[in-house]
Amino acid sequence: MLDELKAAAERLRQDHALRGLLAECRRLLSERGEANGPAIAQGVVERIDALPDERRMRFFDHLARDFSPDPKQVLECAREYAAEPGAEQLIRLTQVAEAPRQELFRRINRAPGGTAAIVRLRRALLERLPKQPQLHALEADLRHLLSSWFNAGFLQMRRVDWNSPAQLLEQIIHHEAVHEIDGWDDLRRRLQPDRRCFAFFHPQLPDEPLIFVEVALVPDIAGAIAPLIDKKASPLPSEHFKVAVFYSISNCQPGLRNVSLGNFLIKRVAQELERELPQLKTFCTLSPIPGLMPWLAKLKNFDTLPGLKPPQSERAAVALAVLRKTAGDDLAALTHLASLNALPTTAHQALWRLAATYLVFASPAPGGDPVARFHLDNGARLERLNANANLSAKGLKQSAGLMVNYLYDLSRVEAWHDRFVSGRVVHSRALSALL
Repeated sequence: MLDELKAAAERLRQDHALRGLLAECRRLLSERGEANGPAIAQGVVERIDALPDERRMRFFDHLARDFSPDPKQVLECAREYAAEPGAEQLIRLTQVAEAPRQELFRRINRAPGGTAAIVRLRRALLERLPKQPQLHALEADLRHLLSSWFNAGFLQMRRVDWNSPAQLLEQIIHHEAVHEIDGWDDLRRRLQPDRRCFAFFHPQLPDEPLIFVEVALVPDIAGAIAPLIDKKASPLPSEHFKVAVFYSISNCQPGLRNVSLGNFLIKRVAQELERELPQLKTFCTLSPIPGLMPWLAKLKNFDTLPGLKPPQSERAAVALAVLRKTAGDDLAALTHLASLNALPTTAHQALWRLAATYLVFASPAPGGDPVARFHLDNGARLERLNANANLSAKGLKQSAGLMVNYLYDLSRVEAWHDRFVSGRVVHSRALSALL
């Protein structure tokens, strides 16, 4: 009985806290709130951070419902603009169509720590979004604001090296999402003179990297990841630096998902390296293909791939049949090294053809490989497939060990980006030969 009373009292306390937070949000939006904005905003930030998960979900519901535009006002202004499409009518329409919560977030952003609080808020919102689709408009508002506040023009690029603060180095280890960093010795090797690490920072989050990229300076385009991240390898002298290989890019802030950062970072790093090391002639990636094996597992035919010509479709269908027959109709077997090594040459060739088909024809679609879409939309060219390039458990599970190089030609990235946006993947002759 006592426990039930305590639980009921706690629920009442949390309800009271939520009501107080909503009242402070309205106060912040009021005329008086604007005059006393920073102090009120600071209190709002503290109250938001103190919300337990269940009450935070209810807070999101209130933001979506109570801080939305007035439909009647929007309709009235839209009719006025349609009848007389002048500047004054357009300004009025845009004002009433904007959700009041956007101004609320702007005022919260003025408080010390406000920017970080809004990033945390969006992270929590993104976690709930799949089960609460009614919150999509709220998420769109947050994404719109954060895309403006984290515009590349406001970001600072810094090189991370062994002399960087220990707190920053710990974050690099923690946030590395592509190729896990195995402790301090591993990190130290990745920061040697033939390696580079660059990160974007925001003035409101000066000690927290937003995103970072790791680069290897090598003689040739890399075809396997193991030599690039071998912590026992000796650093190469600078006269061997001919190619810059971007082999890992990691986001550090889940609340900034789908806010464009990485595409600007890669180009900025390439320009910086070009200035520092004029002998560098080639900029490329060594990238995973995380969507390949899931795509193969559910592949039935190639009818849904736009642009695939009948002869290419026929060759891909034969390749799929060969691969399935060789794998005993269990393509999951390809994610095990012993089974992969036991494949005959014809099966390996079939796998390469299917991977090339996937990258060239599925990438432009919304469900295409996310890494391919990132680099191709960023203006890179699909350059080369590499077999047995990542034999880690993760590499085998994602793509049966295959990795791919994307080439960045800084003089052509805009043209190649335009072609990808129009639905075409720019690729090398070597990739064309596999189709």
